[in-house]
Amino acid sequence: MAKEKKQQQVYTLVVEVGRKSGDGLPKGATGAGLMIYASGVDEAEAVRETVAILKQADLAPLDVQGYGTLQERRELGHEITDEEIALMQRAADENSVIVAQMTPYFGDEDE
Repeated sequence: MAKEKKQQQVYTLVVEVGRKSGDGLPKGATGAGLMIYASGVDEAEAVRETVAILKQADLAPLDVQGYGTLQERRELGHEITDEEIALMQRAADENSVIVAQMTPYFGDEDE
């Protein structure tokens, strides 16, 4: 008997990253927030894959917040743009991790 294959889903994740040599973040940034769409059979797998890929990209993941699948987000009343849906579909089609947005953080070190 063939083992039943779990269906891949796409999860919305927000990842906080710190500074690391070679991370490509702008000079003076203290870290960044990344909006990510990641495929996985469950959210835990999507998080593991995302963290592994970010580490390979010389980023330093500090925290991951999961926001669920497209259906779960709709049930929570999140507004989801066509662009987001297209990126989620790309993550599903490619079984990949898509960084949709990166926002560098700048701290006031003088204060």
